[in-house]
Amino acid sequence: MLPKRIDMTSRERIKKSLAHKAPDRIPLDLGSTAVTGIHVTVVEKLREYFSLEKRPVKVYEPYQMLGEVDDQLRDALQIDTVGLIGRKNMFGIENRNWKEFKTFWGQVVMLPGQFNTKLDENGDLLVFPEGDISVPPSGRMPKASYFFDAIIRQPEFDESKLDYRENLEEFGEVTDEDLNYWRTEAQRLKETGKAVVASFGGTAIGDIALVPAVQLKHPKGIRDITEWYVSTVMRIDYLHKVFEKQTDTALSNLAKIHKATGDAVDAVFTCGTDLGTQDTQFCSQDTFRELYSPYYKKVNNWIHSNTNWKTFKHSCGAVEPFMQLFIEAGFDIINPVQISAKGMDPARLKENYGRDLVFWGGGVDTQKVLSFGTERQVADQVMEMCEIFSVHGGFVFNTVHNIQAGTPVENVIAMINALREFHGIKGI
Repeated sequence: MLPKRIDMTSRERIKKSLAHKAPDRIPLDLGSTAVTGIHVTVVEKLREYFSLEKRPVKVYEPYQMLGEVDDQLRDALQIDTVGLIGRKNMFGIENRNWKEFKTFWGQVVMLPGQFNTKLDENGDLLVFPEGDISVPPSGRMPKASYFFDAIIRQPEFDESKLDYRENLEEFGEVTDEDLNYWRTEAQRLKETGKAVVASFGGTAIGDIALVPAVQLKHPKGIRDITEWYVSTVMRIDYLHKVFEKQTDTALSNLAKIHKATGDAVDAVFTCGTDLGTQDTQFCSQDTFRELYSPYYKKVNNWIHSNTNWKTFKHSCGAVEPFMQLFIEAGFDIINPVQISAKGMDPARLKENYGRDLVFWGGGVDTQKVLSFGTERQVADQVMEMCEIFSVHGGFVFNTVHNIQAGTPVENVIAMINALREFHGIKGI
């Protein structure tokens, strides 16, 4: 049983959970990262539900069209986290000078001023790296879609002349401008009283979502997703060189960033490399140990030796076979806890790995239950998952990945109310 007193601050609540102790109530995260967010359509509906100020919602992550959960909505939903994100979005465009933009589905949203787009011959929406329309587009949103897909711009290469340094273009030394930004923004967010979840970047060893490098104008190296997966089998030495140099740069940058942000940060999104599909894994456990784990360990060991931050590992899919390996690699947090995938039985996960891993997610299935189920089905699953994952702490409530476009706002409210009901708190 969780304590009945509901009097912790949000930050205290998260830190208690990260220490595998039961807080006054299960903490809630919605919107602190690019994998725990809410599609901009649903953010707008939630604002309407709470009768908040009517204005276009900012899209802080346009690749997936995630809407900003601002202070007003965060307070209405009683969210315990706030995200520390970079100056630039996935397309390398600074999040400033916001402008209105009308989407295919008729919603007016706010996008950065340099978010320049064109329509192609099919009427699909094209976006350009750094907003530069003089170079080939790097992302496409089909007319019937609610988010962007990466455009693969794989240059032709001679196998014998592959240079691993070309896959390091996006992993440079942190700039003074970025350090000033991290310093100022971290302190501002700390003052909110929420737990600060940072996405500094540079540590995503092999994250397939980043391979196409949609922020680069002319990416070089291996940028085709299929070719990258081939490389995990056929070009192991090449990837080791990429990961080794990337890790060295990341550790240098983290030292500077930590000096700038200090204890304002509570958790760090370190890696989003997906290792699972719905029913199996992308690689073997041996490949994980040989190719990925050495670099994860270096990053996690440095963070644990030099900071108070907790490290956040994201991986979708059927990753139960990797759970012990995540622990051995030094990760503190696993997300999104895809309870619908093969082998991802919540009770078994909690029993076998809950003493070492914090489950950040898994509160409700977004593929079927939250998106297409009834309010009762949503509430029942939320109550069941809270009953399982909250034992002895070590649980931060979040959905299984982002809340998708088209999700009924009534189901989101049912989710929040069930979370509150679990603690005997009146619904919203």
